[in-house]
Amino acid sequence: MDHETAGTLSSRILDAISEAVITDRDFLETTMTGILARGHVLLEDVPGTGKTLTARSFAQVLGLSFQRIQFTPDLLPADITGSNIYREGSGEFEFSPGPIFANVVLADEINRAPPKTQAALLEAMGEKQVTVDGQTHDLPEPFFVIATQNPVEQEGTFGLPEAQRDRFMIKTSVGYPTADGERRILDRRAERTAQTPSVTRVLDGERVTELQRVPEQVSVDPRLRDYMVELARRTRHDERIEVGVSPRGTQRLFEAARAVATLSGRDFVVPDDVKRMVEPVFTHRLVLTAEADVRDTTRTAVLDDILGELAVPAVNPRA
Repeated sequence: MDHETAGTLSSRILDAISEAVITDRDFLETTMTGILARGHVLLEDVPGTGKTLTARSFAQVLGLSFQRIQFTPDLLPADITGSNIYREGSGEFEFSPGPIFANVVLADEINRAPPKTQAALLEAMGEKQVTVDGQTHDLPEPFFVIATQNPVEQEGTFGLPEAQRDRFMIKTSVGYPTADGERRILDRRAERTAQTPSVTRVLDGERVTELQRVPEQVSVDPRLRDYMVELARRTRHDERIEVGVSPRGTQRLFEAARAVATLSGRDFVVPDDVKRMVEPVFTHRLVLTAEADVRDTTRTAVLDDILGELAVPAVNPRA
């Protein structure tokens, strides 16, 4: 598949999802970027803004299997990964797969479960496999997690540890719709009998992996690679930041920038691709100092300062 075809297909996918999800196009493009780059996406917002509908719609449009896991305080790791069950007929234990064995897994309200259960996703997200009783089981391909998270200020939430947040390529937010958008939601609801809107499939599941291979052929100018490295390094030396972006975060920015170029039908990355993805890729990886928290400094503001201080290189797109 060439880059122009990938860009056209991506646009059709986003158009189809827009038929069900009333939200900002930039949000859908950011989520699609994570899928193209084979990354996992964390959606943080208050309940009722369409996070679950977004995840289900992506699975339906892409023709992929879908499972939803509702995270609750009593959810156990085995409820996610599956477990070995004794079969009396054969006298042997047989593995019963959990809901993690799907192409698209919605981890709904992930921060309402305790850290031990949240950690059950780590191996699956990082290695695309799970290990139960010493036996490893591969997950289907493609595989990605779309997790929803309530704001940590809400009652009954557990903050995700740094290791868990780092597994997500992108963190973004649906946000409230505009007044016109909210009215369109009501109008659409009035025109159908089902509560949940349906979407039209655009791709067969097997073509998704073909689409995901396209960003691997996108070129990135060496000076733009230096720019990404410097952005990450400056987060490690800023006095307002206690923990900066890891090398994994730098690599995820590189992958996300190539996916954004693919969305535009290009086979090369431009500086705006990088600048567009810095916030969704870097923000959740930063830990601010206690002093910065007291002063109500935001991670977004720190990244804006770093972006403003660092000169954007002049690049050769075809390098």
